[in-house]
Amino acid sequence: MSAPRNSRLHEPSSRRLRLVYDGECPMCRRYVRWQRIREEVGELELIDARQESEARRELTAMDVDLDQGFALQVGERWYHGSEALHRLSLLGTRSGVFNRLMYRLFASPGRTARLYPLLKKCRSALLKTLGKGPIDNLDRK
Repeated sequence: MSAPRNSRLHEPSSRRLRLVYDGECPMCRRYVRWQRIREEVGELELIDARQESEARRELTAMDVDLDQGFALQVGERWYHGSEALHRLSLLGTRSGVFNRLMYRLFASPGRTARLYPLLKKCRSALLKTLGKGPIDNLDRK
């Protein structure tokens, strides 16, 4: 007997999913802790941008400034900033108040692009208040 044609829909994806975020930012840490990815999408690997890692080296080589936003890898493609937030909201579940709210806010790429600068300003102000420096993965002075 052969497997049903749609049986692959229930198998976890083998696509690589990595999220590089600021581990020193309480807002960022809370977001990644509460964000839930749909099971069929796969497992999301969380990587602190302030720690040395393969992902950080890869992004630095691509000239991606991690102080300007987190980065999401889906398969072989990297998304940065508002694009990463938009993609992450599409990959997320719709269960729970937080995930439903994130989907409603960031499912539209245009709305996400408009809101993202405000989120970056909030992050910068929070880090400054906490006395935390920039990630500075590009070593720009």
